[in-house]
Amino acid sequence: MTPVDGVLSASHLVKTFRLRSGLRSTPVHAVKNVSFEVVRGRTVALVGESGSGKSTIARILAKLETPTSGQVLLDGVPTPTRGRALAEYRRRVQMVFQDPFASLNPFHSVAHHVERPVRIHHPELTSAQVAARVRDLLDRVQLSPADRFASRRPHELSGGQRQRVAIARALAPGAQYVVADEPVSMLDVSIRLGVLNLLADLQREQHLGVLYITHDLATARHFSDELLVMYRGDVVERGPADDVILRPQHPYTQALREAAADPERLGALRDEVRRSLRPLGQERSASA
Repeated sequence: MTPVDGVLSASHLVKTFRLRSGLRSTPVHAVKNVSFEVVRGRTVALVGESGSGKSTIARILAKLETPTSGQVLLDGVPTPTRGRALAEYRRRVQMVFQDPFASLNPFHSVAHHVERPVRIHHPELTSAQVAARVRDLLDRVQLSPADRFASRRPHELSGGQRQRVAIARALAPGAQYVVADEPVSMLDVSIRLGVLNLLADLQREQHLGVLYITHDLATARHFSDELLVMYRGDVVERGPADDVILRPQHPYTQALREAAADPERLGALRDEVRRSLRPLGQERSASA
């Protein structure tokens, strides 16, 4: 296989869970033959409601889940499952989790959270170099002055500040790709934009490839180059963000856009979509 620099790819990913009830086992198809690419320097948004399969894809890319079939490729090469090659993959591909309250250890300081991945992935650095890198990372995520935040514990930070620590931790090993799984959904509305703007600035400055997972069409349009819509494990529509939002082709995308103005209508709109769908699954790219 020919290497392709600067591309993180999902190729025909399938993930099936089995739910057991007594002696019976029922398959649940969380992800169904999903393929896409995240290119360095660009942001891809994966949009869908809870249960659509988008977080399962995030966990597969972060090597926290194993796909039932299909594969993840980095620079055109299938990703490893063990050893030093897996450690190198995890250095390059990092995840920012949804819950900033659960993703940080309450007993450790901010400095410890950011310092640990630096030491793991860069053992050649001296203690002084590690400390300088931690200060630089805290400054980059706008936790300044760094010395003021370094000794704090998570309970001494706001939700937005905790998520900034999580972003700094993701960047600490020298990540080239960031998988951001609903990174602002648990934050106050007043601080969500600041965290998303920070991610966008870092993406541009460090030439990151970002997979932004969200249920929010407005932020997906604003912060992404390409937008993929997931419905019940399938990518049903994809294309440039403006095209998908302004000229949606699939009934589910149309329902999501309509529900954005009135979230309480999503349930009724979803039922309408299910009734109207012939097994559509047609993506914009397939009809182009």
